[in-house]
Amino acid sequence: MSEHSPEGRGEPAAASAVEVERIFREHGAFVWRALRRLGVAPSDVDDACQEVFVVVHRKLGGYEGRSQMRTWLYGIAVRVAAAHRRRSHTRHEVPTEDPVGPETASVGTPEGALAEREALALLDKALDELDDDKRAVFVLYEVEGLEMPEVAEALSCPVQTAYSRLHAARKDVEKSMRRAMLGKVVP
Repeated sequence: MSEHSPEGRGEPAAASAVEVERIFREHGAFVWRALRRLGVAPSDVDDACQEVFVVVHRKLGGYEGRSQMRTWLYGIAVRVAAAHRRRSHTRHEVPTEDPVGPETASVGTPEGALAEREALALLDKALDELDDDKRAVFVLYEVEGLEMPEVAEALSCPVQTAYSRLHAARKDVEKSMRRAMLGKVVP
């Protein structure tokens, strides 16, 4: 058993909650960002993030430490995000955009904040057009900066498959961004 497995240390079950809290403190922001970029509506990200850590609490005993914690968490986040998006479509919800979210809190000027919000909105729109597999690879590799072997492990696919998905996702995102830029009218 790994150091992350409470049973392996012979500690009581309550230690699992302490370990989950530590994992949340260290990786909560990463999971939140990942869920947002994986298409979870801003109004649902907090719930989805909580759901990820409920799964972590439940499955922590089985985590063997063969992959990095971030990789393991991302794999859980991908499945939670997909489930949230499916439920959202089933309920026919229309997500509303948060005009000033945590992504733009660090921007120094109003013009900078506007430009960053517009860029993030374009990226979100481009990501929304990708299928789940391409989107997950793109977000992990391009946005979160994970190495491709980690991406492949998180998504339980061969490395070459992950590279193929990334290549296709890049083409689709580029096409979407070009369409969006052509649609903008410059004064």
